[in-house]
Amino acid sequence: MTDRTTARALTDLPYHRYLADSEGPPEEPADHECVHFVGTDLSDAEIQGSRFRECAFSGATFGTARLSRTNFTDVWLSGCGLIRTDVTASGWLDAEFVTTVLAGTVAYDSTMRRVTFHGCKLDAVNLRGSRLTDVTFVDCALREIDFGGATLTRVRFPGSSLRDVRFDGAVMDRVDLREAAEIHLQLGAGPLSGLVIDTGQLLGLAPTFAAALGVTVAD
Repeated sequence: MTDRTTARALTDLPYHRYLADSEGPPEEPADHECVHFVGTDLSDAEIQGSRFRECAFSGATFGTARLSRTNFTDVWLSGCGLIRTDVTASGWLDAEFVTTVLAGTVAYDSTMRRVTFHGCKLDAVNLRGSRLTDVTFVDCALREIDFGGATLTRVRFPGSSLRDVRFDGAVMDRVDLREAAEIHLQLGAGPLSGLVIDTGQLLGLAPTFAAALGVTVAD
């Protein structure tokens, strides 16, 4: 495990000097490389299957854009809003989200590898059946996130709060909650093998585990 990282600025990106500002939202599926989308409104975009490589999104609004099966490689999103955005079966590699809001985002069956979220808010995000590898949520607020049936490997939550988060049916390997600021899980059927917590967190989760097991605690 690596130490907590600091959110990068646009000028920290190795390709920032090559970025060219976009002239507007994409109008059809295409390959995009070294494009900077500044305040772009992609709400009406239907660009399924597009590819974004070494691109940056600053204050972009994705809204109800349809981005299923779209691949994002070495991308940076800062101050963006993915509200009810469809990114099902999308691919994210070496991506970074900074102070970005994801709410009602449909992202099931997606693949994320070496992805970091810094200071983001995630609310009612559907990640069922997705594959997350080396993903870190730093100082984020996660609420009603569904990891059901997902495969999670080396996923961390330093400084983040998790409320009503589901891992039922997930296949987990070194999913580390020990650095999380707050944990509240919604337990479903199946074990939680591969989830790592500390003793204090275990005591805090005891009522949740007891309720899931049908155990009555009476003094």
